[in-house]
Amino acid sequence: MFSMYAQGTLVSRHLWALMVVLATVADAHADSLDGWWVSDGYGILLEIHGDEIKASEITAVSCLPSWTAKQRKKTLEDAEAVFVTSPANGEILVQPGTSADHKFVQYDWAASRVGFRRIAKPPAVCDKPTPNTPLSNFDIFWTTFDEHYPFFALHGVDWRELRDKYRPRITDQTSPNELFNIFKAMVEPLQDAHISIQGAGQRFNGRRKGTERLTDGTAQKIKETIEKNYVHDKLKSWCGGQVDYGQLPGSIGYLRITAFQQDVKALDEALDKVFENADKLRGLIIDVRINRGGSDVKGVAVASRLAAKEYLAFAKRTRNDPHDPNRFTAREETMVRPSSRPHFHGKVVLLTGDNTVSAGETFTMALMGRTPPVVRLGENTQGVFSDVLARRLPNGFQFGLPNEIFLTQDGKSFDGPGIPPQVSVAVFPKEELDQGRDRALEKAKEMVQGK
Repeated sequence: MFSMYAQGTLVSRHLWALMVVLATVADAHADSLDGWWVSDGYGILLEIHGDEIKASEITAVSCLPSWTAKQRKKTLEDAEAVFVTSPANGEILVQPGTSADHKFVQYDWAASRVGFRRIAKPPAVCDKPTPNTPLSNFDIFWTTFDEHYPFFALHGVDWRELRDKYRPRITDQTSPNELFNIFKAMVEPLQDAHISIQGAGQRFNGRRKGTERLTDGTAQKIKETIEKNYVHDKLKSWCGGQVDYGQLPGSIGYLRITAFQQDVKALDEALDKVFENADKLRGLIIDVRINRGGSDVKGVAVASRLAAKEYLAFAKRTRNDPHDPNRFTAREETMVRPSSRPHFHGKVVLLTGDNTVSAGETFTMALMGRTPPVVRLGENTQGVFSDVLARRLPNGFQFGLPNEIFLTQDGKSFDGPGIPPQVSVAVFPKEELDQGRDRALEKAKEMVQGK
């Protein structure tokens, strides 16, 4: 799901979702929306006056300024109002809730909505500025995870025990570098690729044990191997190299998607080209073994080009009780609906591996309900699905964590171990790359051919 770094600044799908919420309550009717609103989960407080929204990130021990938004003089059929956030300039739709004191917000990249309810006044923690001391920064960091992280039991980590271990080490003289190292020591055992910390000139990203990120050099070698030894001519490329397409011998299409971070219009135009003669294909291989994630909406858009009938892509629930990690919002369902644009309804094999991350994984999940079934081949995906809840500490540190669970139709989640393949084949072992081979791709081709 959406998580990336740009020029050293954490930009995450859930950081964007915070913007989504910040727009939640600013409607064209300021007299009915002015006041204070709090999100269901996510820890976001909104202050609305007229056409302006000010958002704060809140925990039991902190209240920190976050985003602002301005209403755009534009209306849409499915929205009460449209807003633009600063500094991201993202478009946000405010949709009716269950009453005048409840609204839903939908951001154009997001696959589900965030709910907000009106409150009479801000929490008491917002009555005075949050201090910027080593101990205060520690408490905010620890409390944010304590209130929002759903996977402590999954990873066998006692979060309160870690607080008791590390908090006594914090003094007024604790340096930023020392604080960073303490934070890293606390979250590293979670082995979660959607956990990140940035500060004191350092950066940490979690990772499932036993998996490694591909280097740029290895990724390039993989692409060259496939293009040189398996496809006809050169791959055609769109969306800044995020979408590549070509054909294997035997009229088999090969579609590689390395990210879901492209513009919606650009993605649609690329898919129009990819599928313009798809009726002549014997089958299609989709390769997301190198996919760094992005927007779930984009993955669902690709799935819609493969769907002959509507089905559930996935459902999402968000942790919303700071005291109980087993309490969540109601299910927000995202559907795959057949596209009227160029499409393919034939045989599909999907290649996955542990560098299939985030939105690459929700895309994988979005193909699990397709008819005819998509065959998954390769290795387990990385095992992180949630949008990233992005936070900033008073000392300027930035960090991110997941706070949502993605579910299949029957309520199954794959956080932690990832989505397993139906056919296990080693993905990019060094000895094969040195020989210029890709056995997983060869096996996928055989399966399309019915061997």
